[in-house]
Amino acid sequence: MRLAVATCQFPVDADIRRNLGYVVHQMAIAKRRGAHVAHFPECALSGYAGTDFASYKGFDWSLLEACARKVLERARELRLWVILGSTHRLTGRHKPHNSLYVITARGELFDRYDKMFCAGDGAGKSLDLAHYSPGNHFSEFSIAGVRCGALICHDYRYPELYREYKRRGVEVMFHSYHAGHVPPVRLRAMRKGVGLELHRINSGSTLPEITMRAAMHAAASNNYMCISCSNSSARQSCWPAFFVRPDGVVTGRLRLHTAGVLISTVDTGRRFYDSTAAWRDRALRGVFHSGAVVQDKRSEDRAVL
Repeated sequence: MRLAVATCQFPVDADIRRNLGYVVHQMAIAKRRGAHVAHFPECALSGYAGTDFASYKGFDWSLLEACARKVLERARELRLWVILGSTHRLTGRHKPHNSLYVITARGELFDRYDKMFCAGDGAGKSLDLAHYSPGNHFSEFSIAGVRCGALICHDYRYPELYREYKRRGVEVMFHSYHAGHVPPVRLRAMRKGVGLELHRINSGSTLPEITMRAAMHAAASNNYMCISCSNSSARQSCWPAFFVRPDGVVTGRLRLHTAGVLISTVDTGRRFYDSTAAWRDRALRGVFHSGAVVQDKRSEDRAVL
């Protein structure tokens, strides 16, 4: 099976209409370049609370819904699947979900992934949890015969999520991020937190730049799946959108701070190096060794030389 993926980035902001303009424009580019699906960053349509705007107090939910419907209409016109980052309103005093809408090439809402691991403390008053309610479900769907899944940003810190998607047969992950719009003061603090003397021996100068990208290499190769990594390009962005193949190798990357569309083709018939192929299923079943365990007294006694 072959699946052409458009990994999209643009400077996500609080202006919903502006975000919509980028989304529909990049959808058209994706279709023109042969993509089956266009993948957008976390909160691409709504903007990201606590970063792009202060809170959801006074938020224009009617406008967000109207703009989301325009994306559905455009997906139907283009015959294009869309993985759209946005915010999903709940009822009463419940905080909304930070979500990815899975939109089919018929312009229908097939599913919605809600960020399960929102960053923040147990009191729910900091970071994501100050603005969002966590989700509690996985999202699986097939595009062009290829099994796909979805995750959002901080979920990358929980490899158990990738393992569960692997159990479910997922071959391509759409992982949306919003590691952008970092104000200068916070950026300096982030860089200082890493340690100025360590920048030159790491793959970046901030923890998002170092750990998010490294985690995607590891998740792809440990689980033998492709990963589309979409990010906001709003200054300061921590890294540009990229695509990783199943052996952990990056096959394409966009330019930092520049709106763009990256096209990557998944060919499930092509085989890549996979050092864990023989034993991964065993590990998933909770058997934590390769080969055959021997029965030997010197093996059992771990307090002798």
